[in-house]
Amino acid sequence: MAENAAIYALRGTALIEGQQDDGTLNKTLLDFIWKEARPGWYTLLFLGLGLTGLLFGAITITIAKGIGMWGNNIPVAWAFGIINFVWWIGIGHAGTLISAILLLFQQKWRTSINRFAEAMTLFAVMQAALFPVLHTGRPWFAIYWLFPYPSTLKIWPQFKSPLMWDVFAVSTYFITSLLFWYIGLLPDFAALRDSSSSRRARIVYGICALGWRGSARHWHHYKIAYLLLAGLATPLVLSVHTIVSWDFALSILPGWHTTIFPPYFVAGAVFSGFAMVMTLMIPARKWMKFKHVVTLRHLDSMAKVMLLTGLIVTYGYLMEFFAAWYSGNPYEQHIFFFTRPRGPYAWAFYTQMFCNVVVPQMFWFKAARRNIAALWIGSVLINVGMWFERFNIIVTSLHQDFIPSNWAMYYPTWVDLSLLAGTIGFFGTLFLLFLKFIPAIALSEVKELRHEMAHGELNYQPTELEGAKP
Repeated sequence: MAENAAIYALRGTALIEGQQDDGTLNKTLLDFIWKEARPGWYTLLFLGLGLTGLLFGAITITIAKGIGMWGNNIPVAWAFGIINFVWWIGIGHAGTLISAILLLFQQKWRTSINRFAEAMTLFAVMQAALFPVLHTGRPWFAIYWLFPYPSTLKIWPQFKSPLMWDVFAVSTYFITSLLFWYIGLLPDFAALRDSSSSRRARIVYGICALGWRGSARHWHHYKIAYLLLAGLATPLVLSVHTIVSWDFALSILPGWHTTIFPPYFVAGAVFSGFAMVMTLMIPARKWMKFKHVVTLRHLDSMAKVMLLTGLIVTYGYLMEFFAAWYSGNPYEQHIFFFTRPRGPYAWAFYTQMFCNVVVPQMFWFKAARRNIAALWIGSVLINVGMWFERFNIIVTSLHQDFIPSNWAMYYPTWVDLSLLAGTIGFFGTLFLLFLKFIPAIALSEVKELRHEMAHGELNYQPTELEGAKP
């Protein structure tokens, strides 16, 4: 037992810290759900609800008066609507990557963070889905142009358009992610049902558990379904943001028409997604007292992934400039060597470069990867930088196109800003409700990991622990 405690106590190297058993894990991981919500939770909830009200107010004005209430103009016909769409879709990628791909590769450090990431994926995709519908100008007609229904207007949707492909990719991604998330929740819903002291809670969680009893047959079917959905979700991680990138890359506009976009967009999506998981997880880890299951080992591993994807994004930036120079195309060169670094939006360009290129370099150092404040600030800056990346791709490529007489500046209106702030508030509201009513840590998977660790300790040589510092 002393050896077990010593192994669990290796701070920064263990996936579960302290001497835990199934009982203590049940108590600590479900404690936040059963206890009365703290004032801080209510404060954040009311703030999120206020921003959500602002969102629906902005949506109402947009539908009532049209997208003329936005700052869009000619030539900047795409602006905040598509910027926010691409940003939210990118944020949603980390959930499936952590849950599906790392599951298939048997990476145990995903266990304590996958539930956070899966929930974040669903809520982010919900925000993203608002913008293409609103951008049509008349959303009640959107179905006529976006879905392959039997033609009643004698005009079929344009299946050659990547905007059409987005509908199928994003909807498939959302449905698969929802099923993957829900199947993973079944054992935990059953644990909530069995530990509840309220008849109403037992009924609600019992319905959600779908009759789960933890039998060998249930676990067998659970594992098969979980792996099948993981295999299905894995190619979706690559396909969804690849298709989103084709919204731009299949055009002939300078700054968009490049083959680097698909891998560059996918890497950027994972980059921003992991940063958002970190942004949310670090406060929740302290607030909900999850430090024993979300350890420095988890944060260190996530920082390494952010460093890797940040380097890929940096390579994408460099290749864009190289391709513009090597092509000799004056329009491409104007965008990359004049408009972005020296134009009226140069401040946005340098914000993007600082946040996405300079900030991740600190993750080369172990001290930074294990410094909670540095991790959180870096993650927030990366999310800011990724939003400005999409701003630069869209606005700076559109506001100065082929014909100088068409050039015009884009300025967001209060409706644009309200939609952005409102989706952040709506996302935060959904996430707070998730934390309060659903286990934020995959209880059954953490227990399984604990048993695997305990089994491995049977063959662990105590002499290897000598000199280990807690």
